Parts: sequence; structure tokens; C-alpha cells
Amino acid sequence: MTVHAAPVLSASGDNVGAWMSALLAAVDARDTPRFLPFLTEDAAFRFANHPPATGRAEVGAAVSAFLGSIREVRHEIDHAWAPAGHAICQGTVTYTRVDGSTLTVPFANVFAMRDGRIRDYRIYVDASALYAPT
Repeated sequence: MTVHAAPVLSASGDNVGAWMSALLAAVDARDTPRFLPFLTEDAAFRFANHPPATGRAEVGAAVSAFLGSIREVRHEIDHAWAPAGHAICQGTVTYTRVDGSTLTVPFANVFAMRDGRIRDYRIYVDASALYAPT
């Protein structure tokens, strides 16, 4: 298994745009091993109303299962900022379903940080129509 290094968010948050772009590029590439190093080992993760996951292994399984249920995902970041101990981004995400149809919705990600890595990852999005018949 390839071990990936992930950039860390600086203490001042001055690299939040580049850091957030790198994080979401890993997700958009559907590359869970590249995504996981952005998290602390004991990270908590919650995607919308799905059950929470804790720890890199559990988060990796949840993320891989979700990404395996769709054909593609693409994020467009409108705003990113990093108040003390946190990072936040807001934008639009487009999911491509297995049948090729798409769903585009607004999202917001809120991260609590520890030592430049995500210790609590919250995704706020209404993806309820993702698996609805098209």
C-alpha cells in the first residue's frame, strides 16, 4: 500500500485555499489513501445524515463505500477560511450517479483541527436526492 503525505494546514491558516483544494482534489480523484493522511488517527467524520465514523480505518471504509456508490464527484470551492483551530469551506458539489445523471447541490465542510490535520470532519449537504430514481 502506498503511503501518502498530505499537506498540513498552517497554524495561521494562511494556506487554507491551497490546503482545501488539495484535500478535495483527493476526494474528487476518489483516492481514499491520498485523502486519509489529512485526518488525525482518531478523527471523527460525518457526511450529512449518514452514521458517523471514527478513526482513519473506519473513515476510510465509509468514504470508500460512498465513492464506490457513485461514478464521480466534483467540488467547486467558493469560499474557504480558517478561524483559530478550524477550517471551513463552502461551495458546490456535483455527484455523477452510476447511470450518468448528475446532482449538483451546495455544501459546507467544517473541520476542527489538531496540529494541521482534521480531527473532526463535518459535511453539511442535502444529498437526499442522490439515490432517488432519475
